Amino acid sequence: MELIRSFADNYLAHVPSLRITDIVEIIIISFVVYHIMVWIRNTKAWVFVKGVIFIMVFILIAAVFEMNTILWIAQNALMYGAFGLLVILQPELRGALEQLGKKEFLSSLFPFDQNRGADGRFSDKTIHEISKACVEMGKVKTGALIVVEQNDPLTEYERTGIAVDGIVTSQLLINIFEHNTPLHDGAVIVRGDRITSATCYLPLSDNMSLSKELGTRHRAGVGVSEATDSMTVIVSEETGQISVAYEGNLSRGLTGAELEEELKKIQNKPDVEKERKSKVSMVKGRIWKGRPKHEKTK
Repeated sequence: MELIRSFADNYLAHVPSLRITDIVEIIIISFVVYHIMVWIRNTKAWVFVKGVIFIMVFILIAAVFEMNTILWIAQNALMYGAFGLLVILQPELRGALEQLGKKEFLSSLFPFDQNRGADGRFSDKTIHEISKACVEMGKVKTGALIVVEQNDPLTEYERTGIAVDGIVTSQLLINIFEHNTPLHDGAVIVRGDRITSATCYLPLSDNMSLSKELGTRHRAGVGVSEATDSMTVIVSEETGQISVAYEGNLSRGLTGAELEEELKKIQNKPDVEKERKSKVSMVKGRIWKGRPKHEKTK
């Protein structure tokens, strides 16, 4: 007992008190470090991290054996190495900051998009026309790449293509992606119910976990979904399969009905039934409040 008391007096007395803010700080740091590690694992940065770990182990060995020349070189090269990593990983860092800016809690704090119509960002007819075109193109194995804009503007990608400015119809989409036509190569960008541009160039994804059998069209679809909040519909020229890329994830082998359900997720269409019930309940409430006391209903 005396030994335990002595240990407590000598060691535990020097342990700083743990506050609630310290626990919150530990949770925040753990959360940030975890997401940084996940981000590094899915980008080219993972290769560089393995190289940096190897160099750090080599420097540690040099320090243990007092190799002063190697330590001096490492110390002077450290600053330039940090700048070099920033330059090399510039695209990945930019993508990470873009992903941070797209988090939904920012949009909930700053609701900029308050002017959407009764049909949402695009109508049900547009969803049906895109789905119909993709199913028809899949049957004959015509490759297609359709980017549907949401909140993030796609102006920089539109500039790389040819302006179309036409209403979304299945016939127009099929004609655009028909083989040996001037507009078939590249992506089509859809804003609202209109096709704004065709033959647009998109950024390719650096995601190392994507299947090796996927071609440039699928990597471009995933790439633009990583850089923006758009949804990309891809029709494979090899298999005729319909795929959807959204938030960096790729869903493959979709049917026409499943494609329509995916597009409805970003349609942002108000729930008419809920609004109707809300209006009815408000009217009933007003009628009930407007009745005098002891009034009998007939």
